[in-house]
Amino acid sequence: MTSSTSTEVTTRILLAPARDRRPRRLPAATGSSAAGKRRRPWLARLRHAIERDLFVLHFQPIASLRDGHVSHYEALLRLADEPGGALTPPNAFLPAAERYGLIRHVDRMVLEKTVRLLAEHAGGGGGDVRVAINLSAMSVTDEDMLATIDRTLARYGVDPTRLALELTETSAISDIARARAFCAGALQLGCRVALDDFGAGFGSFHYLKHLPFSELKIDGAFIRRLTSSRTDQLIVRSLAGIARGMGRETIAEFVGDRPTIGMLRGYGVDYAQGFEVGRPAPLLPRGLAKAELVGV
Repeated sequence: MTSSTSTEVTTRILLAPARDRRPRRLPAATGSSAAGKRRRPWLARLRHAIERDLFVLHFQPIASLRDGHVSHYEALLRLADEPGGALTPPNAFLPAAERYGLIRHVDRMVLEKTVRLLAEHAGGGGGDVRVAINLSAMSVTDEDMLATIDRTLARYGVDPTRLALELTETSAISDIARARAFCAGALQLGCRVALDDFGAGFGSFHYLKHLPFSELKIDGAFIRRLTSSRTDQLIVRSLAGIARGMGRETIAEFVGDRPTIGMLRGYGVDYAQGFEVGRPAPLLPRGLAKAELVGV
């Protein structure tokens, strides 16, 4: 998702599928132009971060608008390689990871960290905690990704229903047939599938028609000024109605105040995520709390 944001577990991954435990080779630096030289610091930095496991996760709650209870959390990635412990947000490094072909390694790392953490939270009342992770278009169309998810869940003994996969709707999915097969396979495994940032791209309804999903995440651009924009109100109400008619649930991103929560509830939106619900935190709670939502 592209949302406000979500904790951290350190575990070295870069592991090939179970049949091959050797470390994956990362793409070598390429290009000799001036532009290429300017970009190389990011490439070297990302390669170093992947090899040394310098990424951490933060977790942001997503709460039900019906009863105020936290439904699940979204895992949001941070790069922890700055002096003094400052964290770099994903919008600063993910474009470079995609450009240099490292995004698949990043996605697998997030998957491994999250599933391992879910396994650690299986006892002590944490067995009901569910976490959503974001997947890039490259991973969604990767023939081995679905099998990787299945193997990882099996290796840690985690129930697939505790893992949600968010597909960024703005990503240009080059192979819609393969993406459709991935979504259908993930749902068959028992994972939930969310179309993230919905409405932000021109292909929104094309994805809605062709990709199987369980949740629709309404892009924050329609939520930030919901109380003052008639256009945003019409769009959000319509999207909630469409999803409900399809038997799917909706999540509103970037919910920043209580009047917005009231409007979303009136439109039939199912869940809310944003600073008004809860800020990202570096620790995943072991149980599901109740958010302080107005009216519930």
